[in-house]
Amino acid sequence: MQVGNVTTPFGRRPVSLAQIKGQMRTAEIRPGKAADKWKVFRDACEARAVLGIQDRALAVLDALLTFYPDNELCEDRSLVVFPSNDQLSVRAHGIAGTTLRRHLAALVDAGLIQRKDSANGKRYARKDETGAIEEAFGFSLAPLLARAEELAHAAQQVAAERKRFRITKEALSICRRDVRKLISAAIEEGAAGDWERIEEIFLGLTGRIPRTPTIADLQQIIEEMEMLRAEIINRLEIQENSEDTGSNAVQNERHIQNSNTESSNELEPRSGNEQGAKASQTSRPTSEPIKAFPLGMVLKACPAINDYGPGGAVGSWRDLMSAAVVVRSTLGVSPSAYQDACEVMGQQNAAVAVACILERAGHIHNAGGYLRDLTAKARRGEFSLGPMLMALMRANQGAGRKAG
Repeated sequence: MQVGNVTTPFGRRPVSLAQIKGQMRTAEIRPGKAADKWKVFRDACEARAVLGIQDRALAVLDALLTFYPDNELCEDRSLVVFPSNDQLSVRAHGIAGTTLRRHLAALVDAGLIQRKDSANGKRYARKDETGAIEEAFGFSLAPLLARAEELAHAAQQVAAERKRFRITKEALSICRRDVRKLISAAIEEGAAGDWERIEEIFLGLTGRIPRTPTIADLQQIIEEMEMLRAEIINRLEIQENSEDTGSNAVQNERHIQNSNTESSNELEPRSGNEQGAKASQTSRPTSEPIKAFPLGMVLKACPAINDYGPGGAVGSWRDLMSAAVVVRSTLGVSPSAYQDACEVMGQQNAAVAVACILERAGHIHNAGGYLRDLTAKARRGEFSLGPMLMALMRANQGAGRKAG
């Protein structure tokens, strides 16, 4: 039975408190516990980055496991193997002696094996009269058995992280392709807009992708890349809507004149049903709404708007639009200015614009005039929220890094 007594290494090798703790843990292996040695080895290979060991060290561990006669590591059997360095070197594909010793030390430090040295440091087994091993000195594989579940969990986490990284990388590749082709199409077909500046933003984003990116690097860039894609699509939709509106200019002029008779006491934007009902009464056209940016991105760029949501948080677009009405009043934006923004940009995008203004309230002297200016530019197809949101997101991320 594996008792797991604490032992110290032979010669000048030191022992650490972590190694002593590991030896004590192996002494607590439950009776009868067993684990497939190759399954545990595969888990250790999968979790090698977490364990901090190299591939060559795993090759040495593989060689050590071949000296254990059974496929299952069992608590009720001796878990000590005692090959010589020459034998280990052969099974580890001819690894040099100094390299072998270095990787054995790495396996000990990682808590995957333990040294059980004899009085003179030699590795051997002492057998009884029947030929059964009575005592063995060499390397104990007990830590692998004791940590079998831990290694399996670590391997699952690494696999899940790798999958998440792969999915994120694929999503970035697709988004990057979309943006590149949308910009090219807009330039080639002469779509109105400052496409050179947008292309500069795109090239800046792609230039920030590291040669060996982490999941955090990719997530930060894909958020901005997705926002840029939404920005481009919004611009193209604005232009399309403007062209559709221009083809009915005479009819629109009459509708606008009819709309001027509406009461100036309308304080807040109407709901979609109310707008539809009013339009049917006055023949006032409503342009096709522009798609809004993802709510999660908006809240990352404009976290201050959360304080004005129902219950002090914004969890949906309805919450954001309710918060924008409160902020509109707080910033001194007139109901007519906000109503005009809703009609031109759509209620969701108007709410986003108000959230952006709130985020930069300390730098904006007249919030109402600023919103009217944005609305006028949006009406002419010269404004989209994308650059503003991207700038705010970068500013917030920079502030977070400084605070950290």
